Amino acid sequence: MKVLLINTSETAGGAAIAASRLCDSLNRHGVQAKLLVRDKHTDRVTTCRIPSDGLHGILLKGAFLWERFRVWWANRFHREGLFDVDLGVGGASVVSTPEFREADIIHLHWVNQGFLSLSELRRVLASGKTVVWTMHDLWPATSICHYVRDCTYFHTHCHDCPQLRYPSAHDLSWKVFDQKAATYSEGRITFVGCSRWIADQARQSRLLCGFDITSIPNTYDHHLFCPGSKEKARLHFTLPKRLRLLLFVCQKVTDPRKGLDYLFTALRSPRLHAWQGQLAVVVVGQMAEEIAERIVQPIYTMDYISDPADMAELYRAVDLFVTPSLEDNLPNTIMEAMACGTPCVGFNVGGIPEMIDHEVNGYLARYRDAEDLALGIDKVLGAPNYSELSAAAAHKAATCWNEEHVISQYISLYEHLLPNLD
Repeated sequence: MKVLLINTSETAGGAAIAASRLCDSLNRHGVQAKLLVRDKHTDRVTTCRIPSDGLHGILLKGAFLWERFRVWWANRFHREGLFDVDLGVGGASVVSTPEFREADIIHLHWVNQGFLSLSELRRVLASGKTVVWTMHDLWPATSICHYVRDCTYFHTHCHDCPQLRYPSAHDLSWKVFDQKAATYSEGRITFVGCSRWIADQARQSRLLCGFDITSIPNTYDHHLFCPGSKEKARLHFTLPKRLRLLLFVCQKVTDPRKGLDYLFTALRSPRLHAWQGQLAVVVVGQMAEEIAERIVQPIYTMDYISDPADMAELYRAVDLFVTPSLEDNLPNTIMEAMACGTPCVGFNVGGIPEMIDHEVNGYLARYRDAEDLALGIDKVLGAPNYSELSAAAAHKAATCWNEEHVISQYISLYEHLLPNLD
């Protein structure tokens, strides 16, 4: 069995990390898997890059810029929200690659930002190959957005898109919705949600009516992400030994969906006054230094950490991981933190309740309730059974997201879709 996974990037972003890990895991379990990307960052032999030199590179860059221009035009030349939506209007030719031709299964992941166009997806479906699409967000089930917030138009037909600056009855979302519907009618796709929540959301989409939708979680490297010495980890990052440390990680800390304002409010709550002089905050992500003035506790900022081993050490170094995200699928960060034995606090929203078991391995705060988020931070840090919370977090990761559990589900799915393959 030969599987070709397709993702825009090899390592940048949660979907890229998940796809790369899945590719490696499949190969370890006897499946011949390759990952086809536009942006390659390592020398991994199983990762292939589409041609990007000369004319190919010009066309790819042009496709990306043309898509952004259309969004910019629709927003009447405002930059706000320029990268919040994707139209699927241009991109690369994956069907022409030798990796595509030799594959039995085409497994799509996150293919936006000018990589895979709807017209190219038509050619993928027209090839007759079996297609699986793992949904790392809701873009496959909506017209142009990745997360719907409170919008339900995708249940029937997208229009008046709230993520466009000037929505209307026949705006870009309305047009692309029809284009997607026509594209999907060209063949069969089996959709996989990383969380049960996103699979349930997708089942409500008119675009995916009649398609098979299942749920299989991501996996992680249990050799890297595992409990270890907190003292050694803090020494590695020159972090204080005696303070309690709270960690927040975000690729872009200014993204409103990540809920940083709620974290700022929670950290100022009277519930955390008792921790004055005992608590510090570690923030990892782009522009992390710009938010330092909004946090009252001592703060340690770090740029984006690309080395998984360093990231695992950081999870071990802290006492608590907080994710105030307002809408999320199955965050790799929670999975990795729990695998390292670090309890987590987050809002009861999206796929997060599938990960954090309330007051067992962390705390689930009421949605958009900063005061309850502060209570969760206080309860976990002050828990007399903190070691039990830590052990339960590691156990949950090892039980639910271990490689054997996840890969067996994907292999079973592949074999179901290709029952006569030798």
